[in-house]
Amino acid sequence: MHTVAIIPARGGSKGLKEKNIYPVAGKPLLAWTVLQALASTSIERVFVTTDDEAIAKVASEYGAEVIVRPLELAGDKASSESAILHASGVIERDYNMPLSTIVFLQATSPLRKPDDIDRAVGLFIREGADSLISVTRADDLTLWESRAGKWASVNFDYRNRGMRQDRPTQFIENGSIYIFKPETLTFFGNRIGEKLTAYEMEFWQTWEIDTLEEIDLIEYFMYKKILAGQDSNQQNP
Repeated sequence: MHTVAIIPARGGSKGLKEKNIYPVAGKPLLAWTVLQALASTSIERVFVTTDDEAIAKVASEYGAEVIVRPLELAGDKASSESAILHASGVIERDYNMPLSTIVFLQATSPLRKPDDIDRAVGLFIREGADSLISVTRADDLTLWESRAGKWASVNFDYRNRGMRQDRPTQFIENGSIYIFKPETLTFFGNRIGEKLTAYEMEFWQTWEIDTLEEIDLIEYFMYKKILAGQDSNQQNP
């Protein structure tokens, strides 16, 4: 049984054109996640599922194996789960690799420390979980929403705020790392099953790229936290 990384990266991004291969800190955005997955000792092979030739070219150049995603699974309304379900079926059938664990990584969330993936896989195994999400702590996040034209506090009571440190600890699903068993995806049609665990990351690792404005922020943290040099031992294509 095998553990693989699957990175969905479709073309046709609406918020930022060619987002998955947009240059970030000197490399195409997708390249960072591919290199991080390749550096993980827990992952045997790295696959990128895409419908886009330019994305496929970048994926191959940086060392990933490419799975061609059917167009019907690449539209705006197609779920990541559908793409991963297709990719995992191709891996098991065409690569003769029965899977025990799928590590789903989003290219738009490249702020991973060198040991994050391996530590997340280790936690997943130790907990005997069927699914894992990466999270960041939201210690002082007070959420409001408009309900029928009136504003209402969501995760706290504005009439009885109390001390911040006395509030229940809450977490943000940061979209960086998902791990699950293939049967979890098949049975539930979802990356999250019945026995979920969470891998906590630092708050600066919350940020992801959806728009052009967020690239400067991501690059700042990549350089500030020395992420831009984490693959210094790996040669560029």
